[in-house]
Amino acid sequence: MVDIIALGCGLVGKFVITKLSEQGKHVFVVDIDVPDTIKHNSNISYTEGDVFEVLPELPDTNLVLNLLPGAIGEKVRAELVASGKHVIDLAFTEVEPSTHHKLAITTGSKLVWDVGIAPGLSNMILRQEFARDNNILDVTIKVGGNPSKPDSQWSYMAPFSPSDVIEEYTRPARIIVDGEVKIVEAISDRHIINVANYGQMEAFLTDGLRSLIKSGFSPNMREYTVRLPGHIGKWLEEKDTLTESELLDAWGFDENREEFTWMEIKLVYNDYEVVWEVLDTGKDGDSSMARTTGLVTIACVIELLEDLSNDTELFNSGVYAPENLPLESIDRVIEYLKSQDVTIIREIIK
Repeated sequence: MVDIIALGCGLVGKFVITKLSEQGKHVFVVDIDVPDTIKHNSNISYTEGDVFEVLPELPDTNLVLNLLPGAIGEKVRAELVASGKHVIDLAFTEVEPSTHHKLAITTGSKLVWDVGIAPGLSNMILRQEFARDNNILDVTIKVGGNPSKPDSQWSYMAPFSPSDVIEEYTRPARIIVDGEVKIVEAISDRHIINVANYGQMEAFLTDGLRSLIKSGFSPNMREYTVRLPGHIGKWLEEKDTLTESELLDAWGFDENREEFTWMEIKLVYNDYEVVWEVLDTGKDGDSSMARTTGLVTIACVIELLEDLSNDTELFNSGVYAPENLPLESIDRVIEYLKSQDVTIIREIIK
């Protein structure tokens, strides 16, 4: 019997699928090219091929993981909701899944989206802080997954779909200033920051707030992507002369290279500040971005499975952003990451 269907098996997807199988879940995987490590896992079954051709023949199970690259993930999302499936959705798309909310209510589907580190864990942390004290004056999120040391080329390797990284660099960024949504050029407000133990990094605005735009958590919010110095300058200089396939090759992930994922969330109040730091350097051969993203996804799977098997539902049918999950679910997600040795520190600064 299949417990979960996983659509997509990239770097993060492979981690999620493997971990769920280790927890005793029978996962059915769909991808064009399924890795051998997944094929040889006795608790995993699979089929290779185009996801849209395979959809009508999927095993009968309620829970589906959308782990596909953004453009494909958006197209399959509507079909999953229309069929009444329950979905944990990691596909990073410009079109927000909230557009399917009414359909989900009609079909009885539950979909939780943006279940990564940021967006995802960042949203949950802000929801938790808003519940503690809702007078948040300003929020700044800084996040990135990067090699531990620079190189002579891009000083970067894509830990998830490189095409989604390119979209991140080109999509205008939405920020909130004095309660108003402002659209600014992607990769604007570039500046150097210092990250403990890693030295100087470069931060720049990207469109990472997403559902937080409508959350009302603070009148001032922005998110910065963080890269090693020189990377984004090289992108701006060469983006018009390189093909996407050349960039994908140049940003290929090297499992033997040391890397880390770091996030800082700073909340400003009238008379104090709260700073969260999240850090991971990988473990047992799994990359830091696969872990910090994938562990949030897995924790949300656990919450949804518990909800579906419980007489008392945590949440009704519909489409949910990370911050819309019940506070008790958010608490468990954060504790789950800590239990898996992701460093999460909260500091109050008076």
